[in-house]
Amino acid sequence: MALFFFLIFGFCTGPGLLESSPKVRLVRGPHRCEGRVEVERNGEWGTVCDDGWNMKDAEVVCRELGCGAAKGTPSGNLYKPLADEKQKIFIQDVNCNGTEDELIECDRVEDVFDCSHSEDAGAMCEKSSPKVRLVRGPHRCEGRVEVERNGEWGTVCDDSWNMKDAEVVCRELGCGAAKGTPSGNLYKPLADEKQKIFIQDVNCSGTEDKLIECDWVEDVFDCSHSEDAGAMCEKSSPKVRLVRGPHRCEGRVEVERNGEWGTVCDDSWNMKDAEVVCRELGCGAAKGTPSGNLYKPLADEKQKIFIQDVNCSGTEDKLIECDWVEDVFDCSHSEDAGAMCEKSPPKVRLVRGPHRCEGRVEVERNGEWGTVCDDSWNMKDAEVVCRELGCGAAKGTPSGNLYKPLADEKQKIFIQDVNCSGTEDKLIECDRVEDVFDCSHSEDAGAMCEKGQPDI
Repeated sequence: MALFFFLIFGFCTGPGLLESSPKVRLVRGPHRCEGRVEVERNGEWGTVCDDGWNMKDAEVVCRELGCGAAKGTPSGNLYKPLADEKQKIFIQDVNCNGTEDELIECDRVEDVFDCSHSEDAGAMCEKSSPKVRLVRGPHRCEGRVEVERNGEWGTVCDDSWNMKDAEVVCRELGCGAAKGTPSGNLYKPLADEKQKIFIQDVNCSGTEDKLIECDWVEDVFDCSHSEDAGAMCEKSSPKVRLVRGPHRCEGRVEVERNGEWGTVCDDSWNMKDAEVVCRELGCGAAKGTPSGNLYKPLADEKQKIFIQDVNCSGTEDKLIECDWVEDVFDCSHSEDAGAMCEKSPPKVRLVRGPHRCEGRVEVERNGEWGTVCDDSWNMKDAEVVCRELGCGAAKGTPSGNLYKPLADEKQKIFIQDVNCSGTEDKLIECDRVEDVFDCSHSEDAGAMCEKGQPDI
């Protein structure tokens, strides 16, 4: 595959334009996107010491190889036969920030003196690579949009580029929800003048699974790299998705396992299961459990049905936390499960309670969920939360500390001293203090609402 590189592998990092293959490879794994990491120098291949090796480094390797998302950093020692004793270890202490397109762009130490092949680094990437990627962003789920054609990567003109197009890109990459369509020009260094702009006037409905399924124009004649399209997705991707529906919050349920997506048998599938799916996807309230068979085209016969007899309590944050049966033997795609959620999610949620209308209060900011300090928290504040969530009347303000497991220490506390009048439709409309400095998760706020929303 012909790729353009801007750096020559070795000590030198001087600019130069080459057409070449990647300077990294994965060997002895089950496929080309998993195995022991090897790098090339002067025509010779050597291994990488795993000192300092982490997921950010693996992300860069997966990107350079044109594989899918990084899934792990296994020991390179797992892949047999082991590296020959005569094979050199070229680099150690690799330190990528995760945004680089090639491993050579990362910091590293080339003087390896305290490492052996028992410490060779490994990488595990998704085997199936999408035909789209986001480059130069802070992580693999944000950046300038590039599409692949015949082994070459080109950019996308931002004429007509919108959130529906970004939704499809995020879905194809296995990222979370689309958060924005920034100019691709923001991500430095900019695309090289010699890189082609492949498509413009992209027109997705937002329901497609891949960008290639959308309409577009390939005859690009009035666009420059200053108009390259960008996409911003949530970094953390759920292990569940809804496909072929009118938007990302409705459709046939699919779950991910080892980089492969399979469907869910609808035996025992009910509203509690749908509630968990909607919560994990960052959508609004669950509205129904339609047959997944309604969403066309239907699942391909070759696609596997991964689970059946799902049994959620409705309080879980992720479908993976529910009980289910993996031995599917009496189900077909005519029985695939579906879920219908409200498209616009509220910016507040209640977690770890007995149902979605009771629990610890969490608010969303820039795709991240944080808790609320209970300083000044009262029934008026709870009334607004219940209203925003489409629940019934507020019944109490229990300590958020009651709902187990407690918030992780790494989770931020976003606001305190909330002061609602009680008439607001959303918590974001209330006065609050965002500079939280004297609160801990033992003081997280909670809310208890009537589970059923009244009809009037």
